[in-house]
Amino acid sequence: MDKEILTPTQITRYLKYKVDNDTNLQSICIRGEISNFKAHTRGHFYFTLKDELARINAIMFASSAKNVKFIPTDGMKVVITGKISVYEQSGAFQIYVSSIEEDGIGNLYLEFEKLKKKLSEEGLFDESHKKKIPRYPNTIGIITASTGAAIRDILTTIKRRYPLVKTILFPSLVQGEYAAEDIVKNINLSKNYDLDLLIVGRGGGSIEDMWCFNEEIVARAIYDLEVPVISAVGHEIDFTIADFVADLRAPTPTAAAELAVPDYKEVLNYIDTLKKRSFINVNHKIKNLQDKLSKIKKSRILLNPRNLYLDKEEKFSNTLDRLNISIKHILEINNNKLSKLKSSFIFKNPMFLIDSKKSLYKELKNNLIVSYKNYLNKLINNYMLSVSKLDALSPLKTLTRGYSITRYADNIITSNIKVKKDDLINIELEKVLIDAKVIEVKEK
Repeated sequence: MDKEILTPTQITRYLKYKVDNDTNLQSICIRGEISNFKAHTRGHFYFTLKDELARINAIMFASSAKNVKFIPTDGMKVVITGKISVYEQSGAFQIYVSSIEEDGIGNLYLEFEKLKKKLSEEGLFDESHKKKIPRYPNTIGIITASTGAAIRDILTTIKRRYPLVKTILFPSLVQGEYAAEDIVKNINLSKNYDLDLLIVGRGGGSIEDMWCFNEEIVARAIYDLEVPVISAVGHEIDFTIADFVADLRAPTPTAAAELAVPDYKEVLNYIDTLKKRSFINVNHKIKNLQDKLSKIKKSRILLNPRNLYLDKEEKFSNTLDRLNISIKHILEINNNKLSKLKSSFIFKNPMFLIDSKKSLYKELKNNLIVSYKNYLNKLINNYMLSVSKLDALSPLKTLTRGYSITRYADNIITSNIKVKKDDLINIELEKVLIDAKVIEVKEK
């Protein structure tokens, strides 16, 4: 018997019938992590719910989505309630979500926040480190995929706005396991070129697709660059670590190109404005100089140059008069002083001054002799007193009173000098020196 031949539609409808009539799948709660979230303009939510091993497509119609109290984002852990069904056109099963609740934060989101906090505390996001974007760059480097909408949008926008600039593409992986290392490699490669600006980015995608721009090595490579960097990753609502560390964040690749270069039409208008201002300023300057020249031509000096000589001559004459008056005044003062000196007692009887000085000299001489004798007597008295003290303390004086000095090996014998039997000693009296031998030593 021939087997019945079915069509894809029949198979899909059969599976849909089976799933729709399974009571276990009509109202089901699933815990997972949101990925590839998209909000439709009509209010519907489309996303993927996943765990470590599997994923399922999900749709939440606007009638249910309007009741959600938060905005779902990629990486968020949620618990959804809905029913499982099969979408006939694709033959894929999906869950139609009726409610959604937060169930903590996803692992990727936690990693994102942890690295963001770390780099922020290190100062990599500080505005003080942000470099100024050049107004008129000559060469721009671009790190992104060599194919795709991002590079097309950037190059098209730059060419349209500022065709004078030169662009250098550093084709790089922007998604996948090795993307971060490849981006860093191209950032380091860009240092070998004379760039004025570097654009780093890619088009939109899921948080997983763009995760390479959340890697620490990429963030530090951007921070270490000497040229300014514009980050252009994803769509306007997407934020990555690269956006925070870059010198300027663009919401889209197209916006990055617009921020990187000026519009040449605006530049031409600006040049025309400067040209007009220059003409106005030059004409204004010329007019001012012409007015000054006209005033100079009409001045009293140029109209009658002899006036300049007359003014100087008058000033010279006045100065000369003042000088003569000053000289006469000085001479008069000095003549008065000279007259007073001539009439003074000293000039009339100079011997009186000599006699007074002789008396003063004689008095000073006598005072000096008396002071010298008193000082000499004082020195002699002090000397005699010191001699008498030294004589009283002299050991020779002690010998005259019947005492002696005993030495052993040129050392005066005291309680500290030890001698023993048969040692040779010297005994010094006032006028006699005796050599002796010790017969016996007794302790006191």
